[in-house]
Amino acid sequence: MSANKYYNEIQKLLERINETQYEKIIETSKLFARKVEEDKIVHFFGTGHSHMISIEMFVRAGGLANINAILDDTITTAAGARKGSKLEGLSGLAEIIWEQYNIDKSDIMVIISNSGRNSVPVEMAMKAKKEGLTLIAITSLDHSRNCLSRHTSGKRLFELADIVLDNCVPGGDSLLEFGGIKSGPGSTMAGVFIVNSILSETLKILNEKGIPLPIFTSQNVDGFNNDDLYRKYSSRIKHM
Repeated sequence: MSANKYYNEIQKLLERINETQYEKIIETSKLFARKVEEDKIVHFFGTGHSHMISIEMFVRAGGLANINAILDDTITTAAGARKGSKLEGLSGLAEIIWEQYNIDKSDIMVIISNSGRNSVPVEMAMKAKKEGLTLIAITSLDHSRNCLSRHTSGKRLFELADIVLDNCVPGGDSLLEFGGIKSGPGSTMAGVFIVNSILSETLKILNEKGIPLPIFTSQNVDGFNNDDLYRKYSSRIKHM
């Protein structure tokens, strides 16, 4: 059955990530923990379907409150799938989006792009590096190393980042094949697994240090609220 085959392929994908990316996940978690201690922000940015990884980390039950998701609907499917796809290749757009957010040079920027080849994520990465931020990329190295950049610099995302987290997804973001047609995407599952692994390790580090955990509780659990966290971060996080 195809459903069982997809399950098996996803299981193998997550095992591959755990085996090959573990040290980088730990390294990234230490950076996240440090930014909590320093009262800094971790910014997430992704275009197209990659923006779902940003949303996964943003203002959710059990999530860190110092996460800012850069959610500009011009480069997602919200304003039209074909329109967003074309705008993702538009040079100069990343600078315009950057200016709409409160981003400090002591913060961290996480950019998610499966191919890592399009102009907007590449220019966002360049801007982050120019401004002095630590840059973390979540990308498919198999795909990105085997394609040309669509940015005039010729650079791909993985060539710009301080830490590269490989989502281990094969080129084309497909784990299955049906009569020669590829499907069974893996990048969203892989990305969500990676960022929640980082989250879990970050909380472990902070807890062992005795540092209060800035974690959102579920708004559907009686007796809890997130008002203090909203007050603390809302001036620095646009969509909060």
